[in-house]
Amino acid sequence: MRAVLQRVTNASVTVEDEIIGEIGQGFLILLGVTHEDTQEEAELLARKISGLRVFTDKQDKMNLSLLDIGGEALVVSQFTLYADCKKGRRPSFINAAKPEEADRLYQKFVELLIQYGIHKVETGRFGADMKVSLLNDGPVTIVLDTDQLK
Repeated sequence: MRAVLQRVTNASVTVEDEIIGEIGQGFLILLGVTHEDTQEEAELLARKISGLRVFTDKQDKMNLSLLDIGGEALVVSQFTLYADCKKGRRPSFINAAKPEEADRLYQKFVELLIQYGIHKVETGRFGADMKVSLLNDGPVTIVLDTDQLK
């Protein structure tokens, strides 16, 4: 499982000119699922993200987590995080999980963030053509891969 985290002042996702998810300060999380992922990876990633200390304290040091600041999360499914660009000019997405399994783990990841104490978790719409808007704070962007976290 892969996640691209962007620390944001605010973010939203729109489908067919309708805002379907919107947050204030927190993380925009682009989430990719591969066919080898299980609930174990979802738990590992949700726990890591909820406690990751990248928000600034009063001394302007990255020392606070999403939980510490009462931050919010916007989770957007992103199968293209598993793009394989080794050959040719058109990426292969063979490493991305099948839609049914990816959606199940995406939904589980969202549930886990809530379970781990994130008070507001908004989502995109799995499989839809989405437009994502954000104001990156910092900018701070971090890539997490469960293969590297184990």
